[in-house]
Amino acid sequence: MKIVRIKSDDDIVYGVADAEGVLVYQGSPFVAWEPTEIVVPWPKVSLLSPVIPTKVMAVGKNYEDHAAEMQGEVPEEPLVFMKPATSVIGSNANVVHPRISEEVHHEAELAVVISKPARHVKAEDASQYIFGYTAANDVTARDLQRKDSQWARAKGFDTFCPLGPAIETELDPLERLAVIGRVNGEVRQAGFTADMVFGVAEVLEYITAFTTLLPGDVILMGTPSGVGKVEPGDLMEVEVDGIGVLTNRVVAAS
Repeated sequence: MKIVRIKSDDDIVYGVADAEGVLVYQGSPFVAWEPTEIVVPWPKVSLLSPVIPTKVMAVGKNYEDHAAEMQGEVPEEPLVFMKPATSVIGSNANVVHPRISEEVHHEAELAVVISKPARHVKAEDASQYIFGYTAANDVTARDLQRKDSQWARAKGFDTFCPLGPAIETELDPLERLAVIGRVNGEVRQAGFTADMVFGVAEVLEYITAFTTLLPGDVILMGTPSGVGKVEPGDLMEVEVDGIGVLTNRVVAAS
């Protein structure tokens, strides 16, 4: 099932996507919801981020090839950082290139969406807390990341966490799912979820040992090699098998 969040007339609603359009539901999939008889055809659909998390957790250097291109080694345990909820946007929304950075990079990633409050979760129980998966772009001001002793500024600008286009509830990241990053149609990143150093269950156990994840919270699972610079005007795409294509244009700050 592909779950989307859309703007329909003046309302923001959840729905289920199919070939014809979006079947609108009442309520929230994280609490209680039920289908209506309203179907919004695709030409009239305005996609939003499929979820608005209270926080976005993310794993750095979770692919060996990316760690190597960053002149680093794979850490002994997950390297976790946070992105603020205000960085989240949906597919087709613009990513704003900040004035204070001269080197903004794209990072194609698989993202995990949490279904219910999660604390002290054991890896073997992880599936009970996962609502589904979506695609993410962990946009990063690389020059600021190198400059700062921590990553909050480099990773936390408004619009620096595109998510979407949908949450797929029937997906297995243990399969060899392709994670593709394109800029202006050119493939720059091509990795597989099977190559992640730390898997979803292991990361969920690690994170919930120190913080509570709430329904709708998101975990970004790291990026394969091939990250690179983007400029205003560039079109970024992140494609994950079974989820779809997340598309965002880079624009200059006004």
